[in-house]
Amino acid sequence: MTAGSEAILTLKRATAVVPIIMATVMDPVALGITSSLAKPGGNLTGLAILSLELTSKRLQLLKEAVPQLLRVAVLWNPDNPGNALVLKEVESAARALGLRWQGFAAQRPDKLVGVFDAVVGAQCNGILAIEDSVLFSHLTRIVESAARSHLPAMYAFRQFADAGGLMSYGPNTPDSFRRAATYVDKILKGAKPADLPIEQSTKFELVINLKTAKALGLMIPQTLLLRADQVIE
Repeated sequence: MTAGSEAILTLKRATAVVPIIMATVMDPVALGITSSLAKPGGNLTGLAILSLELTSKRLQLLKEAVPQLLRVAVLWNPDNPGNALVLKEVESAARALGLRWQGFAAQRPDKLVGVFDAVVGAQCNGILAIEDSVLFSHLTRIVESAARSHLPAMYAFRQFADAGGLMSYGPNTPDSFRRAATYVDKILKGAKPADLPIEQSTKFELVINLKTAKALGLMIPQTLLLRADQVIE
């Protein structure tokens, strides 16, 4: 069992026999992991986040929280093949919202200070961190860097908001891993991965950190707070 497009694609290249359970993956069809969600075939199955469809929602929510948002810095990992697909969605969503955006590669923790200096230098007034396991592994540094830069940020995982990030919107990842365990159980009991349809995430959470909003001098609209699954005070 694994998660993230990089790890899944690596395992797919390594074996066509050993069952592989995907706890979270962006879009297995778009990434070429499988040709069908209903009939995955081969030795892979599990859960798909379909996060491409969440990108525009995240930008929309960030714009709602920060009405003066004009230019968004998009943090991404160029080593993740799925991120290129997300950037195309960012382009479309930003155009619809009347926003400009600029991508910043942020896959190395030792380069984060320089990345955020570049974000500020580019006069970005908001941040969108793309869903990525490498970015997730550096979440504390990213959140702290955003705070030092005094910039509001939207993240894909609630752990960022728990750590002090302004907002997050995305699937409930612990729930995804629990559901992935049911696939393991079925396979250990004799089921074949090829016969188990890939499920889509159904639980999505909007988390807003009001402490961070106050530190940034932001007044989050009440309409947005009422839609939040959790408000950190």
